[in-house]
Amino acid sequence: MINPFKSKKGLGRGLSSLIGDSQSSEDKSKISISSIVRNKYQPRKKFDKESLEELTNSIKERGIIQPIVVRRSEDQDGKYEIIAGERRWQSAQNAGLHEVPVIIIKADNLKSLEFAIVENVQRKDLNPIEEAEGYKRLIDDFNYDQDKVSKFIGKSRAHISNCLRLLSLPKEVIELIIEEKISQGHAKILVGLENAFFLAKKIIDKKLSVRQSEHLIRVLKFNSNKTKKTKNADLLSLESSIEDKTGIKVSITNKKNNSGMVSFQYKDLDQLNRLIMVIKANY
Repeated sequence: MINPFKSKKGLGRGLSSLIGDSQSSEDKSKISISSIVRNKYQPRKKFDKESLEELTNSIKERGIIQPIVVRRSEDQDGKYEIIAGERRWQSAQNAGLHEVPVIIIKADNLKSLEFAIVENVQRKDLNPIEEAEGYKRLIDDFNYDQDKVSKFIGKSRAHISNCLRLLSLPKEVIELIIEEKISQGHAKILVGLENAFFLAKKIIDKKLSVRQSEHLIRVLKFNSNKTKKTKNADLLSLESSIEDKTGIKVSITNKKNNSGMVSFQYKDLDQLNRLIMVIKANY
């Protein structure tokens, strides 16, 4: 018989390996669909509606072929928490099923999170942010380090590190990644840039490839460095002084006739309000 949980080649520990580590607690083939609850450690937040509809139609025709993996709920008596198979559970409800086939195992919170991450990564069901948040949870809640995550998932340490770095992007850019308006390749080159959201919008508006985006950023960095090198030392000192007092990025341009412009680059409304308060307090 084919093992429905057999891992794909090239990945770390597959579902079959993890299930092998967890003794099956009961020999139940089916349970009531109403007694099943979501996995609180489920890293996947976004489910494609079209994909769910296709699975619902398949379940109506053929039933559920691959059992849902569950454990007894720690929080709700008589309930079972999904470890792997939330799409099947949702689609089974949509298909009007009253019972579903399950495998009930003994698993602690760590195993539950491991199952959920492995299943979704193997199926490539997670967007880059969900994947990164899953890895971060292993690190923050269960004392994994990046090397341990790498070995567990079966992906390079560089991949894990690049995924985690995406979480440092502004929330507006993170939302664009979740909505699949920019790719993970685009997102990686925006990490650490102060104007990441501005550049992300440019990439979307101009429909730039990753290579074209890299070129755009190189040009902008070159022009920025060129401006800084030619800027008067007194102006640079004044900019630094204002930034220290306001906590906000400032740029001063001065023409030969001593006219010019002062611009502030604030990241959120809190920074804008703080700038207004500083101005009002001093002038």
